[in-house]
Amino acid sequence: MNTIGTAVRLTLFGASHDSRIGCVIDGIPAGTPIRAERMLGDLALRKPVPDIGTPRMEADVPEISGIVDGLSTGAPVTISFANTNMQSVDYSSLVRTPRPGHADYPAFCKYGAAHNICGSGMFSGRMTTPLVAAGAVMRDLIELLGISVGSYISRIGTVADTAEYVGSELVRSRDNPLRAMSDELVERMRAEILAAKADGDSVGGIVRCMVLGLPTGLGEPFFDTLDGEIAKAVFAVPGVKGIAFGSGFSAATVRGSENNDAYRMQDGAVVTTTNNAGGVLGGMANGRLLDFSVVFKPTSSIARVQQTVDLYEYVDTELLVRGRHDPCIANRGAIVIEAVTALVVADLAKRGEYL
Repeated sequence: MNTIGTAVRLTLFGASHDSRIGCVIDGIPAGTPIRAERMLGDLALRKPVPDIGTPRMEADVPEISGIVDGLSTGAPVTISFANTNMQSVDYSSLVRTPRPGHADYPAFCKYGAAHNICGSGMFSGRMTTPLVAAGAVMRDLIELLGISVGSYISRIGTVADTAEYVGSELVRSRDNPLRAMSDELVERMRAEILAAKADGDSVGGIVRCMVLGLPTGLGEPFFDTLDGEIAKAVFAVPGVKGIAFGSGFSAATVRGSENNDAYRMQDGAVVTTTNNAGGVLGGMANGRLLDFSVVFKPTSSIARVQQTVDLYEYVDTELLVRGRHDPCIANRGAIVIEAVTALVVADLAKRGEYL
């Protein structure tokens, strides 16, 4: 379904080429300060940029109800956006020839002719716009508990950022459209994207996300764990194909003596000497920085002839995807990962009566 959350619930509505898209958020406590400038700032990070992004441009001016004079009223918060600058003709031929890497074929099997394929419909990255707007509201909510969320791009294609950062440093990535942590990485990652674009191709990337200030014990074991709920929300983001917390898959290559995070006392508090667990144990926050990485696949729409089938004739054929597409979506996806993470943290915080 299109709803996520328990104590704080979000429902998406609309599709890529509908007249409007948006979301409804229920469960925001009355009187919560909501900053419009934060929402606009986050939305700006989701927008494409020249050369490395799609030329489709949207004003993305949110219409909001449930907030008066900067405070939530206790009523559901509704955020919507008008869809403009649409070119539905670009998708007319795709009803019968599914695009490799897209949801076209399983959607055809599930919904039949009723599926609106224009702009990829409900499966479009366009639907992350209300997610980002909702995430800004959630940031304002969890900030009341001293919790903050940040991210950066740790890889674009073959270009990797292997440095380590503390969570407070991640705000630097908001200063450039690549969401990279240095000017040198910005240029190398841009070159990687443009090289793929010149070949009519695309590249993927990795977003590293961190959450500071989580209260120890946040999470609802057994099936509503902190990491499980985040993984569920993250996999709803178009293009995501993997997630790993802390040392992630590399934990399979070491022994327990190397991977365990030893406990020590520091200034009267319990700490761990490492953070291989990524800040979560038993589905609960363990007092360390929550640290996880998310893999975005290369953009599926590429300017190359690809093999597909004709769903009317049931024969092999070829397809050249037309329209306006990003050669990389990972950099625009970083703010979306932050948004859904803030949503999960807000929901678990309210369920655990921290809010």
